[in-house]
This record gives sequence, C-alpha cells and structure tokens, in this order.
Amino acid sequence: MTTTTSESSILSMLHGRASLRPDDIAYTFADYSDDPAGRAESLTWSQLARRTMNLARELTRHGSVGDRAVILAPQSLEYVLAFLGAMQAGLVAVPLPLPHPGAGHERVSAVLADTEPAVVLTTSAAAAGVGDLVAAAGPGATATVVEVDALDLDTSDGGAEPGFAPAEWPSIAYLQYSSGSTRAPAGVMLSHRNLTVNFEQLMRSFFAESPLPPDATLVSWLPFYHDMGLVLGVCAPILCGRRAHLMSPVAFLERPARWVRALAENSPAFSSAPNFAFDLAARKTTDDDLDGLDLGGVVGIASGAERVEPATLHRFVDRFAHFNFRDHMMRPAYGLAEATVFVASGTWSETSPAVYFDTAELGAGRVRPCGAGQGTALVQYRVPQGPTVRIVDTETHRECDPGLVGEIWLHGENVSEGYWGKPIEEQSCFGATLLDPSPGTPDGPWLRTGDLGFIHDGELFIVGRIKDLLIVRGRNHYPEDIEATVQQLTGGRVAAIAVPENGTETLVTVIELKKPAGSYSAVKSDVTSAISNVHGLSVEDLVLVAPGSIPTTTSGKIRRAACVEQYRQGGFVRLDAANGSGAGEAE
Repeated sequence: MTTTTSESSILSMLHGRASLRPDDIAYTFADYSDDPAGRAESLTWSQLARRTMNLARELTRHGSVGDRAVILAPQSLEYVLAFLGAMQAGLVAVPLPLPHPGAGHERVSAVLADTEPAVVLTTSAAAAGVGDLVAAAGPGATATVVEVDALDLDTSDGGAEPGFAPAEWPSIAYLQYSSGSTRAPAGVMLSHRNLTVNFEQLMRSFFAESPLPPDATLVSWLPFYHDMGLVLGVCAPILCGRRAHLMSPVAFLERPARWVRALAENSPAFSSAPNFAFDLAARKTTDDDLDGLDLGGVVGIASGAERVEPATLHRFVDRFAHFNFRDHMMRPAYGLAEATVFVASGTWSETSPAVYFDTAELGAGRVRPCGAGQGTALVQYRVPQGPTVRIVDTETHRECDPGLVGEIWLHGENVSEGYWGKPIEEQSCFGATLLDPSPGTPDGPWLRTGDLGFIHDGELFIVGRIKDLLIVRGRNHYPEDIEATVQQLTGGRVAAIAVPENGTETLVTVIELKKPAGSYSAVKSDVTSAISNVHGLSVEDLVLVAPGSIPTTTSGKIRRAACVEQYRQGGFVRLDAANGSGAGEAE
C-alpha cells in the first residue's frame, strides 16, 4: 500500500529548512566515548539535507520502495542520517538498539526475522558485529550491510534536486518496535501523517500558554530507538525547526551532570526523560558541576515513558531550585508508541504537586479523593483536544461513569494502523468499538492502551497497566503504588510482583540497594512495616539485590512478568543470602 507524498512530511520540512536556513546548525552531537570533556560534531541544515539525499541514492541500489531498512548503529549523527536517508529512499526505517558486546541479541534477531530487511545501516566501528547478527538471522537473510560513515555523503553530483523522492511513498514511514517486555517484539506501523499530527498535538499541549522560543534548543540523551528519544532527538528538531543538542544514554548514565549542564549551556532548552533519570540527576549532580551556570532558561522538561512519581519531581525541583530552575517547567507526560508517542501532558507546581486518592478505593476501581499526604499521590494531566480520550469499562466496552477507574481508549490520526505482520488475534488493541457512545463521541476505531485511569475534576489521571495489576487475597493493588512506598525508604529501583503460591497470589518485593546496608534485617523490617501500614498487605518475601539486577525494558520500565519468572527460577542474586539466590529464601 502506498500513498502520495505529503507536503508536510518530515522530509519536505527538512529540505525546506535547508533551503531557507542552509548555514544554521541543525544537530550537535557531543561524544564522550573517548574524551570525558566531550567532543562536539555539528551538522547544518544544508549538510543534513545533502547527506540525507546522497544516502538515499545509495540505498536505492540495495532496496525498493517499501523494503525495510534496519538501523543498528551507535547513538550518533550517523544514526540520524540512517533514519532520514532510509525514509528518503522510500524504505521503511526500523530503528533498533545496537546490542552491547557479550549481551544477548534475541530481540534484534527477532526483529530481523520479523522485518526481513533489504539493508542494515550501521557504522564502520560496529560493522563486524552487525554483520554477524545479520548472518545469524538464517540462510534466508539477504540484507546488505551499509556503513554510513564510510560513504562520501557530501558530494554534490548534480543529480536529483533536494525535493527528490520516489513517485509514491510507502504508507509506513517507520516501524517502532516495542521492547518485548512480556512478548515477542511488535513493530508499531507509523506513517508520516501519524508523526506530523502527533507532533502538532504535542506542541499544542506543551506550549499552549507559552510558545517554544524560536531560538530554543532540544536537549536529549534518550536512545534514538525508543519512541520518546526518536521523536524528541531526531524528528522534533526538523518538525519545529529548532537546533538539537544530543548525547548518548551511556554518556548520561556515566555522568548525569552532563545532561543538566547541557540544559544550562543551551538556553532556552527543552528536554525529556523518564522518571528514574530525574532522581539520578538530582543525586549525582554536584554544585561544582553547575558552577557559574543557570537553569532559569529551561522552558520545559517532560517526564514520560514510565509512571511519573510526584516525590521524584519534588526532589529534582528542590535540588536545582538554587540554580534558578522553576518548578512549573516540570511537565509530566503520558503516551505510548501505538499513538506515535504523545497523548497528554500536565504542568507541575510545588504548590499543588499531586492529588491524593484513597488507595483501597482505587484498588476496587472507584475514585475517592482524600487528604494531602494520605493514600495514593497521582500527578494530573490535561485532557487533550487531540487525540480524543475516553475512560472505558473493559468488560462492557461502554464509557465509564464519573468516579470509576477504567481503561484509557484513544481515537485520532496519531494512532497507528497496527503491528507489522502480526495475526489478527495479536492486533486486538487496535480498531476497538465503543458501545452506546456519548453524544459527539465516535464509535470507532479506538486504541485500547492497556492503561488504567480516570478523569476527575476535568483532569486525567493514570493509575497503572492492566497487565501489571496485582491481585493479592482477592484485592487489587497497583504495583507502582507499592514500589513508590518502598522507594521512599530505599531510594533504588523496586519491583512489586504477585507470585502464585499454593493456589493463591502472594506479594514479593525485589529491591535494588545502591550501597551496602548496615543491616539488611533493618531494611526488611522498615519495608515490611511500611507496606503493611500504607497498603494493608503482608510481604511473603523481600529480595534485596544489587543495582541493575531487576529486568527492565529498553526505556527503563520494569519487566514485572520477567521478574516473576526470574524469581520462580531462583535467578536473583540476594545480597543477604550467603548461597546467592533463589525463591523462598526469605529470612
């Protein structure tokens, strides 16, 4: 299936900016792999457009319109070029993470088998390993490996004009693969229209009251293969015509102050990160790191990709307040790849940081506000004008009455048509139909997000994932609530899981401890008491592990199903057990 080229596609915008502002900087990438101080490389709009065109001409030698082009490269400007060049050639871009040496590559292998690419784009430094991955994909694998940095992409050969494009474009611009946390990776099919519509929705929500300054810089360390990192770091600079300052996730994790410094040094700055990153930046950035710098020019930082914890935002705001960081620049955000990336945003304020709801009532599917500091604290999001949002009963497929928790359903042009190559039974979240919709509400098609939420006082609240809901002794509990309670005591990552035991579900909590505890027994006692007091639950087992032990997705979300399996197989290495690991080894 093909569609005619849209004048508003990301590629037409790229060439338009190259024509109007050829010498302005489009992207700067700070590379910290060889130099702790960072080595910056920049591309102007004209350089970016010319290299994109030349790469596209090269790729047309290896594939036809609609063929897949997998990107397996380090975070770099070559990755940006690979993504744009693939789409310019009429190929379907497939951004993926480059597996670390020695790490498993099952996810990449599954995607290679799923997409059967004509070409795999990489860099010369990674080519050998990528070639091995392609060869291991099986005897039917025929993809050509192209080293982007080994090509002469700056030559002006008098060929096609900058507006060059195939006569018809594939309806799919790129495939955004899930991290495969509970199932085989699924490729969300996204069109140029999905991307441009969703970006317009994002801009309308984030900058409704105060427009993004024309000289703003988009600062990002998020991985390009993740939906939030791809849109903010690669697509947004072109779509809104602002400069990007980029670095790799490794550069951020090695030294979170690099991100905070980049926000100050590229004022006015807009950025985005998952919840854990704000806590890490607050803990690991010293006053000396920011000596002489000012964060007053930050015009927004979106917190998304995982549930936003009010306590984390408070710590970040409090830590950087004396560097002029303004609390209302914190922007909680909610979205998912099946809706391109963005659904709704809110504005954080220290004067009204969260709304509290009765925890037991939420577990029963009812909304009952309670006093500040009691119950479950949830951040609030504005109900967006687009996409359309409804709260729906998962059994009846009718809109929920006010005051009830239900599944969040979405309708709009930002919603994908479905997953690449999946059978109809695995596409059930797409194309849903509402029964007896309220006036002005379409009956379909709707995207079932799998997220539970509700609307209260005209604001949207996100509670948790349906599949992660814990049912312990007949009562529903949201794992994020239990994890937030524990994190207030331990500070590290936590996984709350329900494990089958003798015909019933029991609560197990896996806790990463950053530093050796003076007394593991004291940690266990404090956590057990807190969970009992706040949630009315007894913990069957507390598993204390080292940082990095809890399985996560590529975006940092906890893989709770994988945690259950690892626990049942005795796969966690316990800090408090001499023999190392195993289920049922509670003290």
